[in-house]
Amino acid sequence: MRSRFTAFGMGDTAYLLRTWHLASRPARLDLGKRLRWVRLEVLESTGGSVVHTEGTVRFRAHYLERGRPGEMEEHSRFVRVEGRWLYAGAL
Repeated sequence: MRSRFTAFGMGDTAYLLRTWHLASRPARLDLGKRLRWVRLEVLESTGGSVVHTEGTVRFRAHYLERGRPGEMEEHSRFVRVEGRWLYAGAL
């Protein structure tokens, strides 16, 4: 989750697409330039250890849009595929 937040902040669409589960991955991703992601709060998580194949993360991401603060909150699902955690979508 933290690496994907960093990728959003850096505009690294290639990394975001690589870490997105194929079943829900968009064909392309346009991040635009109007948001600047500034802080991530992980509110809760389930699973995600070396013995799990699924996990969830509820988070709040803070951003600036044209100098004004904002936030988005999501409860995300992740699955492990061939040893890698992939974003499977929002719950």
